[in-house]
Amino acid sequence: FLLGQYDNFINSLNYLVVGNKKKKIKAIRFLIQLMMGWIVGFILAVLLLTSVFEEHIYQVSSLFLGFILFSIPIVTREERNYFLGHGKNSIYMLLGIVVVVLITYFNPTSGGESSIDLLNMSFSTAIYLFVAAMVAISAMVLPGISGSTLLLIFGLYVPVMNTIKSALSFQVEAFPSVIIFGLGILVGIVTVVRLEKFRSQTVYAIVGLMIGSLYAIIMGPTTLDTPQQAMTISTFSILFFVIGGALIGGLQILKRLIQD
Repeated sequence: FLLGQYDNFINSLNYLVVGNKKKKIKAIRFLIQLMMGWIVGFILAVLLLTSVFEEHIYQVSSLFLGFILFSIPIVTREERNYFLGHGKNSIYMLLGIVVVVLITYFNPTSGGESSIDLLNMSFSTAIYLFVAAMVAISAMVLPGISGSTLLLIFGLYVPVMNTIKSALSFQVEAFPSVIIFGLGILVGIVTVVRLEKFRSQTVYAIVGLMIGSLYAIIMGPTTLDTPQQAMTISTFSILFFVIGGALIGGLQILKRLIQD
């Protein structure tokens, strides 16, 4: 969305289903390029960032706060036509906030309980992982909210990253969780892309999700394998917060250069 590729992504998904042969070929090419970049980026994140997340949770959380707070005005500006004159849809923004806060408050690892074990998961954990994957992929299909933040909300960010890291090392016990996570992503893409028909309601809900995710990020340290205290003023890093905002600004500059 920040790089101006959101509509290309949504249109390509639609063309795969209802487009003619020419549009389907174009869509497949675009999605393959996008998928290759996504896979490379995701693997690098798994290999490089998991330990950083554990060891520097407050700096990473401050970075996430910068991403979200500086993205909100961009989303509202870019989607202003769907905000102006649609004030009645503000209820969806409130619902977005409430949903994220409730999920954060009631997630299985909040309150200092142990982290979710995806290598030896129960049936209920498998269902939870599948649903979380469906919701997390909305970060790719809907603009403005990070998939990592959504996994953090569900208390699954560290468990999922560690499980994928284990799968990359060919640890057989990790494969079922990775497969279930992948299936959840596929089902989520097919389901959420239909929300494009309700663009105004969706963008209001997105802003609500973004606002609610600020609470989830603050509570993120409580979901680690070794739970830590929720972020406070003393553990907040203004440096990483500013870096997060600067990266969002840099993406906007890059977007303008690409469009020009």
